[in-house]
Amino acid sequence: MSQDQYVLAIETSCDETAVAIVKNECELVANVVASQIESHKRFGGVVPEIASRHHIEQITLTLEEAFTESNIELDRIDTIAVTEGPGLVGALLVGVNAAKALAFAKQKPLVGVHHIAGHIYANRLEKEFEFPLLSLVVSGGHTELILMKEHGTFEVIGETRDDAAGEAYDKVARTLKLPYPGGPHIDKLAAEGEANIDFPRAWLEDGSYDFSFSGLKSAVINKLHNAKQKNETLKPEDVAASFQESVVDVLSTKAYRAAKEYGVKQIIVAGGVAANQGLRSALHQKFAEEDIELLIPPLHLCTDNAAMIAAAGAVAFNQGHRAGYNLNANPALSLERYGQRKQ
Repeated sequence: MSQDQYVLAIETSCDETAVAIVKNECELVANVVASQIESHKRFGGVVPEIASRHHIEQITLTLEEAFTESNIELDRIDTIAVTEGPGLVGALLVGVNAAKALAFAKQKPLVGVHHIAGHIYANRLEKEFEFPLLSLVVSGGHTELILMKEHGTFEVIGETRDDAAGEAYDKVARTLKLPYPGGPHIDKLAAEGEANIDFPRAWLEDGSYDFSFSGLKSAVINKLHNAKQKNETLKPEDVAASFQESVVDVLSTKAYRAAKEYGVKQIIVAGGVAANQGLRSALHQKFAEEDIELLIPPLHLCTDNAAMIAAAGAVAFNQGHRAGYNLNANPALSLERYGQRKQ
């Protein structure tokens, strides 16, 4: 093995074909992402079959671009990491099979990575972790609070019981006739409005760290439909601001309470919704006077990318984890079970 360690990572869990190379666990040397947003926009969401076909078309090109960007050849790579789940099974299979082909061709070690572990480790590309830490994971498919006491261990202390926050954003955006993906458009619109509509907040049972956004989503949609039936005019920016305030209030309050209860040194934010300016602002306000460091990744590391998979894969590799050529896509891969794997 070379003195410097290089990890090549592939991410194809949804609608981004991504390849990255990370040096010595947390130094990013290449990060290539081929987005499919324009292809899926006309459908109002990701079409799995189309996503898989685009991955097949783009995977070789993104690999070549990553090697060109880093000026590093495949022979210099120490291990190959790939997202094995969760995600769209057809999309995952493209990345998994590409990674296995490279590992077999060059006899390189192979490491499977959990997609959410990757989102968490995106933060380590910016700042070293201090344990124990709490991660607030907010994306289109996940809303979770995850306690980490050391590298590679994940304890889910709160999760969504129905719609994830990002899913609620997209559905509300669709009702407001905003383009796909809806989250960024809601965030932008909310900044122009006033939160003058009293939408519900699902706090659930006392002490619960779980989340529920289905009722809020339904309340917003019903409010819009009722207003239309009565020929009333609701300002879209006020609806967006009121909806976002409800989501952000629950996320930031539960994250703050959990961080205090578990005595963590850091709270890190992960997932696509980490790019939301309303959420970022609320969390900065919550933790401004606390002796708890708040880490939020830069925008380009919030959405799906392979740099985060490389960062998580490097840790897994150095902990002794290896995958065989029988590695398969696992769309329902559990984060806690992933963290409990034996060497």
